[in-house]
Amino acid sequence: MSRPIGLVAAALLSLLVSMLAAPAPAHAAVGLRVSGTRIVEANGNAFVMRGVSHAHTWYASQTSSFANIKALKANTVRVVLSGGRWTPNAASDVANVVSLCRQNRLICVLENHDTTGYGEQSGAYTLDQAVTYWNSVKSALTGTEDFIVINIGNEPYGNNNVSGWTSATTSAITRMRGLGFQHLLMVDAPNWGQDWQFTMRDNAAAVAAADPQHNTVFSIHMYGVFDTAAEITAYLDVFQSAGLPLVIGEFGFNHSDGDPDEDTIMAQAQQRGIGYIGWSWSGNGGGVEYLDMVTNFDPAALTSWGQRIFNGANGIVATSREATFFSGGGTDTTPPTTPGTPSASNVTSSGATLTWTASTDTGGSGVAGYDVYREQGTTDTLLGASATNSITLSGLSAATQYQVYVRARDVAGNTSAASATTTFTTLQGGGTGGCTAAGTVQSQWGGGYVVQPVTVTNTGTAATKGWTVTFTLPAGHTLAGSWNATVSVSGQTVTARNAGYNGTLAPNASTGFGFQVTRPSGNTATVSSYACAAS
Repeated sequence: MSRPIGLVAAALLSLLVSMLAAPAPAHAAVGLRVSGTRIVEANGNAFVMRGVSHAHTWYASQTSSFANIKALKANTVRVVLSGGRWTPNAASDVANVVSLCRQNRLICVLENHDTTGYGEQSGAYTLDQAVTYWNSVKSALTGTEDFIVINIGNEPYGNNNVSGWTSATTSAITRMRGLGFQHLLMVDAPNWGQDWQFTMRDNAAAVAAADPQHNTVFSIHMYGVFDTAAEITAYLDVFQSAGLPLVIGEFGFNHSDGDPDEDTIMAQAQQRGIGYIGWSWSGNGGGVEYLDMVTNFDPAALTSWGQRIFNGANGIVATSREATFFSGGGTDTTPPTTPGTPSASNVTSSGATLTWTASTDTGGSGVAGYDVYREQGTTDTLLGASATNSITLSGLSAATQYQVYVRARDVAGNTSAASATTTFTTLQGGGTGGCTAAGTVQSQWGGGYVVQPVTVTNTGTAATKGWTVTFTLPAGHTLAGSWNATVSVSGQTVTARNAGYNGTLAPNASTGFGFQVTRPSGNTATVSSYACAAS
């Protein structure tokens, strides 16, 4: 991610290319290293990055961010550093960052941001200058190969003269090895990281072969160029077919150059065992503040993007596994104990809250989280994942019976036996009986809108005791306030329940509530549909 990202003016070309297979890893590589298309630890265990970027060079005092990112179950943090384009991060500061990485049991990808947009953005450094910076802080990095990755230069070319990327990247890798660096190296694509001219894709095999340790991983940044599933899968297919290691080193859920398909990015990364690192924890400016995952570095103030990447489908909580290096590098083969039988509460037409007795783990790696399944014969469906012994499900079908159970998983990937099942039935909703809800956009402006009223009407034949209305906020929208209802938010799903004074409705009677939403500037979407459940 740059300040700013360059605009991409060309369409993606055909992805049918011929590439050489990557050579086998050299025995000289130590610590984290490449093995075919995968990254493995020193003990041979596969490691898949699930993390976020942190703009350390601009917010050097926000050192608590490392612990806060870890607390949200990330196993990787990509740390922005500078060698002089911004306030330099000297060896002493880098040593402190390294200490924070180890202390918080995080694999850290250290990146030099000075190279961002070289050839297009004034003041950008060359990759050769980036290598000079890494040499100046080498004393802080010696012996850290087990948990530190060196991302030589962020987005090292803009959209001009990108043909120079191949020789510049090859030279940077060769020079890093000549200086004695044995770390896993990461190299970013040109075109502001998005490689829309396919320079990295078409030359990756030659660049990989130039590393005498064969220990370089390629990094693609996915923003507006990657706005369809076809473009994402095609790009990943080429690297997979060529046997070359790739990570999604940056991506977002929205951007000024287009609307990236984050759902496909995350799903494909999980399916293929590819690492991903979202941009970014907090502190964005220049019109892309919506890419903050938390507000003002507060881990309790997740934005909609933060909710998506941490708690959503194929998100960090559900898929992250801590590096075994931090637990002594041993192999844990003991599964966690079986979770307790889940109990259901707060059942609505589209969701429910489940709680259960927590599992324990004696294998040494610790309980990483829980997966909740719907029992459906031979094809049980994963309904959600949680880092704790509680989850609020959303997106369920109204008036439907659900039989659910829970499995625990540990850091090493061992899975417990299934808990006993519990059964609940969602309430009638969506206007098919009980009640209906319809909203009116009262006013709107570039950065938000007010819906007033949302009219709730009892369509049944008896008085209601209460009602629940659910609706989904468009991507990038966040709830700013509400009135005449008790409101909770899970991801993009908003649940509004009656207040103490407006839950009782006679047949055909109505009441109302309202809410305010903020949205990215220029976005014109509004909430368009509502589901209602009466009790």
